[in-house]
Amino acid sequence: MTKITAADVKKLREQTGAGMMDCKKALVETDGDFDKAIEALRKKGQKVAAKRADRESSEGVAIALVNDDSSKGVIISLNCETDFVAKNEDFIKLAQSFAQKALHVSSKDELLKQDFENITVEEKLIEQTGVIGEKIELGAFETLEAPFVGSYIHAGNKIAVLSGLSNAVDKADELAKDVAMQAAAMNPVALNEDGVDQATIDKEIEIAKDNLRQEGKPEEMLDKIAQGKLKRFFKDNTLVNQMFIKDNKTSVAQYAKSFGDVEVVGFKRVALG
Repeated sequence: MTKITAADVKKLREQTGAGMMDCKKALVETDGDFDKAIEALRKKGQKVAAKRADRESSEGVAIALVNDDSSKGVIISLNCETDFVAKNEDFIKLAQSFAQKALHVSSKDELLKQDFENITVEEKLIEQTGVIGEKIELGAFETLEAPFVGSYIHAGNKIAVLSGLSNAVDKADELAKDVAMQAAAMNPVALNEDGVDQATIDKEIEIAKDNLRQEGKPEEMLDKIAQGKLKRFFKDNTLVNQMFIKDNKTSVAQYAKSFGDVEVVGFKRVALG
């Protein structure tokens, strides 16, 4: 029988992230063969993943990253079952590593197929399911491209936002971050009126009319008053029309204009929990 040293166990642990006892057991079972030990740990991950496939993975972390020239940003979420795992430093680092990979692909499916430490991202997720003992999966995948893209991650990695600007003006990073923070705090339904889907508009008009009827307003006045309430909905719920959280006397669009020839042209928001 091959002697399994502490150094061997440490090396396998560093390579896989698995616990010391799991690493030692895998090396013993495979007579010290590192490749077979890694495969054994992955098979354990597959078994755990199968057992926990129906579990809800609503906890986790949301990570936003922007490329070097600030022309593209990405948000991914790495989901797990408990907040305890979501706060683990290694779990957060893993999510950040996946986000770096995500900057260079265009879809979640493409990301899952990317190489990651001599295996694919998808295989790494299975491996870590075995290591952690919880269902681990990629959740959100959002990208944004614009002449200037900024990002913001809310404390605790529960909300991540990208914001896009029409021009890389002076202090664009400050403006983009402020806009992203606005979206994080106020959760707008769309960038502007044109981005609100018709189903939402119809629903808001119907709600307004129902309330007006309960107030006893005449039927012939409902359409006109409901349209006024719809305009208020747009002001409160679309990003560029919202009042800026740092100055409630100016809208986000007006705040952007204070930086020069620039407009907010897009945003992406991912929230967990």
